[in-house]
Amino acid sequence: MKKQQEIAALLLRLALAAGFLSAVASRLGLWGSRSSGWKGFVEYTAQVNAFLPRSLAPGTALVSTILESLLGTLLVMGLHTRLAARGAAILSLLFTIAMSLSNGIKDPLDYSVPAFSAGAFLLSTIPSDRWHMDGLLNRKKQMI
Repeated sequence: MKKQQEIAALLLRLALAAGFLSAVASRLGLWGSRSSGWKGFVEYTAQVNAFLPRSLAPGTALVSTILESLLGTLLVMGLHTRLAARGAAILSLLFTIAMSLSNGIKDPLDYSVPAFSAGAFLLSTIPSDRWHMDGLLNRKKQMI
């Protein structure tokens, strides 16, 4: 892979990771006064998933937070990158669909959620390189 492509893949991977991890940090109050907080996130989850019973919002919020934390961490590390990117693409595609069903197409487009999903799908097709932990592990296996 050319050096520019490797750098683009690295930046895409880190941007996707930052998107997930920043959202999680906001829910946990780590952004200070700019945080949504957990209660605000559960309320937002109920709004985005208006087609589901409101009683499912806390569980949906918890599951999405766990998945976003895991996927963001794997993407930062460059570990299981293709799988993590596929998971990120699917999760953000589901988010796009839920937002569209509940609020119309404008909200997901304004927040670039479809672009986030497409970027993650693209990342899932890019082979590991020297900037991925996957690449290091593959080279190590070949040496053994």
